[in-house]
Amino acid sequence: MRALILSDIHGSAIAARQALSFFDKFRCDSIFLLGDTLYHGPRNPLPAGHGPMGVVEALAPYRDCITAVRGNCDADVDLMMLDMPISDEFAVVNDGDLNLFLSHGHIFEPNCFPANALDCIRESDGKAAHSEVDAYLYGHTHIWKLEKNFKGVLLVNPGSTSLPKGGNPPTFGLYEGPDSPDARAKFSIHRLNDGAELASVLL
Repeated sequence: MRALILSDIHGSAIAARQALSFFDKFRCDSIFLLGDTLYHGPRNPLPAGHGPMGVVEALAPYRDCITAVRGNCDADVDLMMLDMPISDEFAVVNDGDLNLFLSHGHIFEPNCFPANALDCIRESDGKAAHSEVDAYLYGHTHIWKLEKNFKGVLLVNPGSTSLPKGGNPPTFGLYEGPDSPDARAKFSIHRLNDGAELASVLL
């Protein structure tokens, strides 16, 4: 599996189209959409190229390969416009022996997220316990991150494609799953304007 990791588009059609141009360039087969897709949010300025319907149109051809979660700025009316299943709180992607936990980051605190979180979450809603989480993919902060928390879970934040913070450029992430039993998965952060890799980590 090779997946684009996008978060916090906040209604920028220009940023959405630019990020999606890397789907073919990086030979991806999946997209992880981590929330705050259409609405710019009351605390944020309008991003460049603001046009929520343009974002909807840009994402539409990829609907069958998108795993999406809801962000804190995603209202019901926004979700009605996006023609794809969107998980309310979290989604889990299994790639071989790896469990990737996807959430926006405003419900499940990344810095103290434990590897056995799925056991607790699934027990509380009556589902069977699951194996450990290897990486937690989230957005919300608009600041990219690739590091393990003190619980040993790899935190992957692709930053924001349209409204980055912390002096960072607009960014997106890439996941490259292991292509053989001996290989390791790779996460990387890329600059939106040219796709240059800013950081990477092996899992």
